Amino acid sequence: MSYGQRGKRAAPFSLRLSFEERTKVEANAGNMPVAAYIKSLLFADDAPRYQARSKEPVKDHQALAQVLACLGASRLSSNLNQLAHSTHVATFYFDEDTKAAIQGACRDVRIEDQRAIGTPFVG
Repeated sequence: MSYGQRGKRAAPFSLRLSFEERTKVEANAGNMPVAAYIKSLLFADDAPRYQARSKEPVKDHQALAQVLACLGASRLSSNLNQLAHSTHVATFYFDEDTKAAIQGACRDVRIEDQRAIGTPFVG
C-alpha cells in the first residue's frame, strides 16, 4: 500500500534512538508530535499537514482546578438542565433583571475558563 491510500493501516514502524537522539528530535519537533515531525522530514511535500499543538494547553492549572471545583460544587449542570427543561416546556418565566444576571454569570464563567487555559477573552 502506498503512502496516503485509505484502507487498512500498516503496522507501526519502530525506531530505537539513544536518549540524546530522542532529545534532539523532540527539540527539533517543537510543538509537533514527534511522529508528524519525522514524517514531514521523510516525505516532505507528501506528508499530511498537522496543526501545531501546545504540549502545555493549560496555562494556569490552579485557576482551571478552581473553576472546575466551583462548577462541581454548585451543581450547575443539574440547575442548567432544569432551566433548559422548563424553558422547553414553556413553564419558565424570567424578567429582564434575571436575564441580565444569567448572562453576566455565563460571561464570568467564560472569562475565568479562558483565563485558566491561557487564551484572551474576546466578547
